[in-house]
Amino acid sequence: MFKATIDAYLLKDSIETLSVLVDEARFRISPEGIAVRAVDPANVAMVSFDLATDAFEDFSGDDCELGLDLSRVTDILAVADRDDKVHMELDEDAKKLMIQIGGFSYTLSLLDPSTIRAEPRIPQLELPAEIVLNGKDLQKAVKAAEKISDHMLLGVEGENFFMEAEGDTDRVKLTMSRDQLIDIKANDTRSLFSLDYLSDIIKPASKSNEVTLHLGKDFPIKINFSIANGAGTIGYLLAPRIESD
Repeated sequence: MFKATIDAYLLKDSIETLSVLVDEARFRISPEGIAVRAVDPANVAMVSFDLATDAFEDFSGDDCELGLDLSRVTDILAVADRDDKVHMELDEDAKKLMIQIGGFSYTLSLLDPSTIRAEPRIPQLELPAEIVLNGKDLQKAVKAAEKISDHMLLGVEGENFFMEAEGDTDRVKLTMSRDQLIDIKANDTRSLFSLDYLSDIIKPASKSNEVTLHLGKDFPIKINFSIANGAGTIGYLLAPRIESD
């Protein structure tokens, strides 16, 4: 059983955090809320998504798993105004999700969860550097880097966090001191990442006033932030590109 009501803008933002990496996902419903664990087709990035019942106006759910095509959900939500309510109810017999938004009634066919890639095992990494900054600062650096290169170096030198991109002829670097950051646990680190992935991940992260990065040396980066007014959490894990000498 699953039945819930949520603000349209909260559901849109939640779906976006997943759709930047995967086209379809297994949604684990429980009395505590909704959880998703997914990995992109190339095994480069993972996402952990948790949305507690506090994000919903009404929520009733038993333990079950729903397979959803995220692009179809996004298309349905496109008709919603920001202040609309989205009502969802599972028709278990028909294996469909009934969705009502502002006078529209949709019947969404569910995917068989067994046909969707199994949940990845999220590795527990202890990374030495931790940086907390505004998502918009991260977005600015990524946008600048996109003009120069297809990859970006992130690291910590002393008390400073830096983001750098270098192309065949040009180079850009943004350095942020402790005073410009919300917080930093400084340890000298540096890792190189694909901008194809960073650019997508930063889209939802840029809406957050507080994004936490965990970095190592040639290790994956962890990117964490809250959604749904603190009722949800998102965690991305992105594998590094190994720098050539």
